[in-house]
Amino acid sequence: MKLVLATSNKGKLREIKEMCQDEVVAFSELLGDLEIIEDGDTFAANALIKARSIYEKLGEAYIVIADDSGISVPAMGGIPGIYSARYAGENATDKDNLYKLIHALKEKGIKRTPAYYTAAIAIVSKYGEYVVHGWMYGDVIDEARGDKGFGYDPMFIPSGFGATLGELDDEIKKVISHRAKALNQAKPIIKMLKRK
Repeated sequence: MKLVLATSNKGKLREIKEMCQDEVVAFSELLGDLEIIEDGDTFAANALIKARSIYEKLGEAYIVIADDSGISVPAMGGIPGIYSARYAGENATDKDNLYKLIHALKEKGIKRTPAYYTAAIAIVSKYGEYVVHGWMYGDVIDEARGDKGFGYDPMFIPSGFGATLGELDDEIKKVISHRAKALNQAKPIIKMLKRK
């Protein structure tokens, strides 16, 4: 069975391809551009919406995995949460979202505060549906530092580190990230499904 990733986010696609030893194909390579309305109220619900939508179009020869992830800042009421990818508006870039959150922190006079990333990975195949989660805890700061990673990485300092994900080596992120933790749980499920 072929493994298909239900995302058009280039950063996520690159990270997941690197972390999975399996051959992973982006759904756009098979179906072209599609817009999927993510109207769930949790990361898991949105991941399932994406995975189901692509699986329904491709059929039983595929295992579809979808990631929905984002950052939450408890001191700011949990924002941006499930709206992380569109926090600054529907067609916002990663930089637009990043600087909107930095601006929101500055408005509240917050220089540094606890935050966490969540990744929900949904796996849909003819054998059923699964969802796994991974989290990464740390702090957000009111400035962008470094140009590695994507999204909110330049403002997020993981617990136990003194640098942002934008400054840290990609090899470190591959081990500690929310997506890496979720993928570690997803891999045995994918292996089991491929053996059936």
